[in-house]
Amino acid sequence: MKQLSGASLWILGAIAVITTIIAFKKDPELAVQGARDSFGLFIGILPLMVVGIWTAGMLTSIFPKDTLSRLIGDEAGMKGLFIATIAGAFTPGGPFVQFPLVIAFLKAGAGIASVVTYLTAWSLLGLNRMLVFELPLLGWRLTFARLLASFCLPPLAGLLTKFILTKF
Repeated sequence: MKQLSGASLWILGAIAVITTIIAFKKDPELAVQGARDSFGLFIGILPLMVVGIWTAGMLTSIFPKDTLSRLIGDEAGMKGLFIATIAGAFTPGGPFVQFPLVIAFLKAGAGIASVVTYLTAWSLLGLNRMLVFELPLLGWRLTFARLLASFCLPPLAGLLTKFILTKF
């Protein structure tokens, strides 16, 4: 995982340098405005990142590894995928919260299939997003139909992950 994150840092760094050069060549003020916008985004996201990473660290210390492994580990089977589906649906926050949690789950003994299920449920079934956006904007009928149609997808993603990992 460290090699991948190192490579990601280099790739993103190169993209940042290239886009800054392009912006500066177009108009130096564009580069300055881009830096201001980037700093504002950083300040807005920083608290979420800190809370997400802090929560992830606390979860690894609160949950004994054998408990988490029993609940959402590889041996948990369909029960683990169901638990991961419910947890993903009920966990609020964006990727700056979710991915530190996923890393903590993996370190604490979660199975890869359960982690894929969790992330899929978070992205498809997010109840926070449903209550804040979908219900008020789309109404209960469309929201309910989408939830029913989507509910089987996270466990299916977990099962497919398990299948893929055993075959390849």
